[in-house]
Amino acid sequence: MPRIDSHQESNRSQLMSNCLFCGIIEGKVKADVVYRDENVIAFKDILPRAPVHILIIPIAHIPMLSDLTLSDGSVVGAIFGVAAKLAEQFGIVDSGYRIVVNCGADAGQTVFHLHYHLLGGRQMGWPPG
Repeated sequence: MPRIDSHQESNRSQLMSNCLFCGIIEGKVKADVVYRDENVIAFKDILPRAPVHILIIPIAHIPMLSDLTLSDGSVVGAIFGVAAKLAEQFGIVDSGYRIVVNCGADAGQTVFHLHYHLLGGRQMGWPPG
């Protein structure tokens, strides 16, 4: 069952000074931003694994998928809504696309700010990894 942790949620409004993605959100680190609103920012991955490879992240600093709580439903919904818009914008709706989230080091997460990879523009293999 998802956790509800009020202490964890109270610290989310603060961006982390040592987080690469928080630096992008603050404009201190350059990125090719393709979307931004009050809850979500999306930018092109600097090491793309597909012709379209966009990272979609919440503005709030949430370290990883397992840190989500019940109160995060609206931001997760916003992320998937943005993914659909970007898939349309980048012309990958008809051919198909993949959304990937890595949770933890063993899964390949290297930046500990929750992020969703939108991948498309080529045939994807299965199983991944």
